[in-house]
Amino acid sequence: MAKITFMGAGSAVFSRKVLSDCLCSDALKDSEFALYDIDPKRLGEVEAIINATNQAHSGCATIKTYLGVENRKEALRGADFVINAIQVGGYDPCTIIDFEVPKKYGLRQTIADTLGIGGIMRALRTIPVMEDFARDMAEVCPNAWLLNYTNPMAMLSGFMQRYTPVKTVGLCHSVQVCSEKLMTDLGMEDKLPGRKELIAGINHMGWLLEIRDKDGNDLYPEIRRRALDKLENDKESKDLVRYDYIRRFGYYCTESSEHNAEYNYFYLKKNCPELVDRYNIPLDEYPRRCIKHIERWDDECKQMIADAATPAKRSNEYASRIIESIVTNTPYEIGGNMLNTGHLITNLPADACVEVPCLVNGQGIHPCHVGRLPVQCAAMNMTNINVQLLTIEAAVTKKREHIYQAAMLDPHTGSELDIDTIVKMVDDLIDAHGDWLPKYH
Repeated sequence: MAKITFMGAGSAVFSRKVLSDCLCSDALKDSEFALYDIDPKRLGEVEAIINATNQAHSGCATIKTYLGVENRKEALRGADFVINAIQVGGYDPCTIIDFEVPKKYGLRQTIADTLGIGGIMRALRTIPVMEDFARDMAEVCPNAWLLNYTNPMAMLSGFMQRYTPVKTVGLCHSVQVCSEKLMTDLGMEDKLPGRKELIAGINHMGWLLEIRDKDGNDLYPEIRRRALDKLENDKESKDLVRYDYIRRFGYYCTESSEHNAEYNYFYLKKNCPELVDRYNIPLDEYPRRCIKHIERWDDECKQMIADAATPAKRSNEYASRIIESIVTNTPYEIGGNMLNTGHLITNLPADACVEVPCLVNGQGIHPCHVGRLPVQCAAMNMTNINVQLLTIEAAVTKKREHIYQAAMLDPHTGSELDIDTIVKMVDDLIDAHGDWLPKYH
């Protein structure tokens, strides 16, 4: 029987999905699930949802809840797997700060959870909490795998992999849905069965490097033709930024266009406001989602408890498959975020956290060697890796200058604001966060 601890279990929609997946597995259905959160209301709600889900399946699992930092170590004690889905600071106040302070300086964002100034600040307030997790895990479950779902993925996973002893993999569902989303949108669904593909790069900017049909035919020439047609003729498409990536760089990437619009120099420019409409970019998208979720949560929670009475189908999230693979020693392949040790991707730095194919078996998670990315894809990744590494450096050293440098080198921030303004904005963000951040000197 495995013990699976869920950190940030109050993320009820996601925790229910992942834990339901585990209950769908014969090898995991009698596991112990430890649900940890610091919000008593959300923890109680998710406990009701997971208990109902358990009863709808075999009812064999043991569900325990742990509230507050004082109970965190007990939640982790003896865990075989730890799933992390925390959000430090929540929508109010921290997401509001991440969007509203930069907006005063003319800097607009869409999601702000992975890169950009919003991603930097989210990492800086989350890394200290994850460092506490690592300290507890080293003491009470030193052999556990940490499956990290929290963004900014590469910064948080990279920190854990470089500066703690915890075995960590970063997981994002954008890899397993990447080619299906692309092919469906381009009307090429008939080519999906039996396809062979290679995806590698960094989180939210992994590249679909190769895709062939079941007979080995290269699908990219037709993909490129149809993507160009979309750019020219489908102005309502939600994926125009990624199609433009195909046009400009030759390859499709894993994460959505509203995300990728803010990872570069090209699309969010106050001197070219027409680009927002041209590429159908939803500014302030994440705050809108948060507000809708908060408004609808009570009804959604009741509906989730009602729906839990019906056994759920297993989703395509990796967590349960990884746990099952390790527990049963059954090989399984994932796309995971791992340290670029040994230069898995040869033209990216060794201390970068990269997203590559990984083999999972009873011995753990084993990242696969990919080799060189196309030089333009590696160059795009490096603009993001620069920010990731400097943000981690700031979190480790507590030096404010590294936060400034991360913001200066961020593609979107650096292309919109002068250096003095960037420094002033960072200072304002640090002040606005108050005790949500450690002290920087």
